[in-house]
Amino acid sequence: MFDGDEIVLGPLPKGIVRAGEGQHGRVWNVLGHTYWARAVSESSFAFETLDPPGTGVPPHVHPTQDEHIHVLDGVFTLYLDGQWEKAGPGDTVLMPRGLPHAYYNRSEADTRALFWVSPAGKLAHLFDQLHDLSDPAEVVRQSALHDVEFLPPGSVPGA
Repeated sequence: MFDGDEIVLGPLPKGIVRAGEGQHGRVWNVLGHTYWARAVSESSFAFETLDPPGTGVPPHVHPTQDEHIHVLDGVFTLYLDGQWEKAGPGDTVLMPRGLPHAYYNRSEADTRALFWVSPAGKLAHLFDQLHDLSDPAEVVRQSALHDVEFLPPGSVPGA
């Protein structure tokens, strides 16, 4: 549910979120990625991503949320708690809370995926804050205020 422009987490509403649209019109641009809100509730938050070549999210931790990625198109290069892996169409990536992880599109084609976290926590609120920001330092600062902790730059080889 939305109160004006602010997301208010509550029970999952019934309905259909159409392809190419975000629930309640929510679509975010975050440092070159496009995120569409697919399902926002107090229990979980799902979003679809379009990740152009060369984009990624550096190593970070969700201390209070489990996160999942279901790859729809393309290939992600993933850092999962000390290991580098690849995931392609049809693969589902499981990242329990507290697990250091990152994802990158290091291919020549766009990657699309469905992400979800449980519980929803503050992630949808974070995306509202990150929409159209261009300063990575501000992205890290805002993320820390919304329960996403980025690892220090250079702490993960290959990231």
